[in-house]
Amino acid sequence: MKVLALILSTYLLHFLVLQLSGAADTISAAQSITSTNTLVSSGQSFELGLFSPGNSEAWYLGIWYKNFPTIVVWVANRENPVADSHGSLKLSKNGSLVLLDQMNNTIWSSTSSQVAEDPVAQLLENGNLVVREKDTTDSESYIWESFNLPSDTLLPEMKVGWDFRTGVNRFLTSWKNASDPSLGEYTYGIDNLMLPQLVVAKGSKKLFRTGPWNGVQFSGTPDSGNKRIVKPIYVYDTNGFYYMYEATESSILTRVKLSETGLAQRLVLNEGSTEWAVMYTLLNDRCDNYRECGANGICRTSKSPSCECLQGFVPKSQNEWDVLNWESGCIRQTPLDCQKGEGFLKVRNVKLPDLLEFWANTKMSVQECEAECLRNCSCVAYASSDIRNGGSGCLMWFGDLIDMREFLEADVEQDIHIRMPFSELESLGGTGKKDKRVILISVISAVSVLPLLALLCWCILLKKRGRNVSTSTGSRSIKEDWELPLFDFKTIATATNNFSHTNKLGEGGFGPVYKANLTREEFIAVKRLSKDSGQGIEEFKNEVTMIANLQHWNLVKLLGCCIEREERMLIYEYMPNKSLDCFIFDQNRKVFLNWQKRLNIIMGIARGLLYLHQDSRLKIIHRDLKSSNILLDDELNPKISDFGIARIFGRNQTEAKTKRVIGTYGYMSPEYAIDGKFSEKSDVFSFGVLLLEIVSGRKNRGFHHPDHHHTLLGHAWLLWNENKGLELIDPCLGYSYVEFEVLRCIQVGLLCVQALPKDRPVMSSVVVMLSNEGVTLPQPKEPGFFTGRSSLDDTIIDKGRGSQTGSSITISTVEAR
Repeated sequence: MKVLALILSTYLLHFLVLQLSGAADTISAAQSITSTNTLVSSGQSFELGLFSPGNSEAWYLGIWYKNFPTIVVWVANRENPVADSHGSLKLSKNGSLVLLDQMNNTIWSSTSSQVAEDPVAQLLENGNLVVREKDTTDSESYIWESFNLPSDTLLPEMKVGWDFRTGVNRFLTSWKNASDPSLGEYTYGIDNLMLPQLVVAKGSKKLFRTGPWNGVQFSGTPDSGNKRIVKPIYVYDTNGFYYMYEATESSILTRVKLSETGLAQRLVLNEGSTEWAVMYTLLNDRCDNYRECGANGICRTSKSPSCECLQGFVPKSQNEWDVLNWESGCIRQTPLDCQKGEGFLKVRNVKLPDLLEFWANTKMSVQECEAECLRNCSCVAYASSDIRNGGSGCLMWFGDLIDMREFLEADVEQDIHIRMPFSELESLGGTGKKDKRVILISVISAVSVLPLLALLCWCILLKKRGRNVSTSTGSRSIKEDWELPLFDFKTIATATNNFSHTNKLGEGGFGPVYKANLTREEFIAVKRLSKDSGQGIEEFKNEVTMIANLQHWNLVKLLGCCIEREERMLIYEYMPNKSLDCFIFDQNRKVFLNWQKRLNIIMGIARGLLYLHQDSRLKIIHRDLKSSNILLDDELNPKISDFGIARIFGRNQTEAKTKRVIGTYGYMSPEYAIDGKFSEKSDVFSFGVLLLEIVSGRKNRGFHHPDHHHTLLGHAWLLWNENKGLELIDPCLGYSYVEFEVLRCIQVGLLCVQALPKDRPVMSSVVVMLSNEGVTLPQPKEPGFFTGRSSLDDTIIDKGRGSQTGSSITISTVEAR
């Protein structure tokens, strides 16, 4: 590699820079670095200058170790080299670094939203080239820094990950080859916005991943004594999320390099040595290969062959496994049936499965996590998200377990608990196994208290059956044996301050919702059905019995009900952030929903809807999925609510028809609004509308555009066909989003709102498409209601009441055509 000015002595080098700036490591505006000098860091560890790599005739602006000039750690103009050695770097008066060629053509320039008054450029001791105000050295005040644009090397204090304030995503990209530093095929950076992990990828194909951060390290990265040399740091807050490391030994230099062949290596140089040693290499063995053993397989380097199925699983294709082809993976030997007695098998010292279909809660205990997974029929495994202090936090998986490997006990102390049928727990030794003495004691205890329990149940039954529920006309009385706790009216009235307006959270089509204080620390939400709501006793019973049988983290939890005299009230868990529409359509509050939170909400709604359609014991069609029916907890996790008009389908039932169409215009599918036909695909349509609203921050109903008459769906489709999909995104997000994720969400949303039900995907496909970037998506067809606005956009017709104009009414009943 040819490097300019390396023959200059240290004294002469400092002299030249001193002439430029009056300081050894800065240049000021109107000064420059040319092909006859370099800029040196204050501790003289790094140099900045022009270099020509390998056999190339092109020249680049780069940073290298002063004592190892062939090791370039950063390149500015990777895609646009200088044709010869006659280049110069100048600092403009507004604080931009500009690389010029011999003809003063701009080859490269730094970009920043900030403008400096008296800028200087400085090469820091850690190798970071920064532009700052002359009178400040505060790192938070840098106008621009090279550490925000990594090349193929990760230095100490350099970050990979997102900066939400600037919208910058920092990741390593390999050189094309040893003589060409332009962008290569391989990247190394943060994957998965909800619970980040480091991934080496070739294009969109994952080659290796570290596993998620577990409070100490990434779960799939062996320690191997690294902590003696580096201290890993992981930060996740409102400003962004990133990974970096600090050097713990000043006498040892260390760096991470992503090679042209896709190898990510940590290299170290001991004091006094001239040879860099490889400390470790990612993709070091076959078990590091992504998805080496297929779905539900685990890779063990201590065995040959290295791949085997997890306990309780068998090869999906035994013939393929016999010839050491593990791509097809494994399936359960005994399918889960969500029956009592299921438990968990603990697998120790593993890299946790990839986060494809998962849910996380950092505030749960491990015991709460186990109970939550056991309650959710879709949950197939759980693990602690933070292994410190005995473990805390919760990770749950809902699909196949992908990319697991075993480590030696000394390397990784990460365990996972895999759900098992009761019939297999005895032989596998899981948490469902019981000692015979325990069983005997349990039986004796149960028999001894059985008479007391029977008496108690009989008393409760008499009490419940003694309650009468009057209809609004008072013409008949209904006795119900409810499965949920019954709250008395006086308790609810007291808790809501006699249904005070100050306690009112909002109002839906069936009545107001109040915040209630049962105790000083316990809050509930009370949905009080209005007498003229249109929801009769049947709809009330429907919602109570239906939600009582549903258990999923993304569904709102029904705690009980109140049925006294003419009062009908539903008692829900309290959601402090109210509903989604209070955020995405509010100009002040929508800024709290950055892209990561919006994606989390989209995925949560998708998983909740998948549970209703496929994974719950009852197959549920919601029929009124909309932004105001998505509640948000204290961490802005979504919960689907309001099952008053939901319907139960038989397992083999695909469609139903009604003459009484109830729902919300703007979210209704064409076949439901016009013909009264509803199915899973009508819910998918509503989800697609909701997804596009979350991305854009605008309502589908009432959307207006100066250039056309289409709804939000039509506008999104027009932009998509013109390759302008990113113009749909909510302007308040700025550039703090992941471009391919936004485009994928828009494409999935458009697939969901296609006019014909047969063209729309089912929710299981939707979840896969949203969570797996490797899946190729079809091009969407024309959305429903694209040809023009329906006259129903502004008029709500309620059978027997005539027409009412206004957008405040969201639940409507129309006569089907």
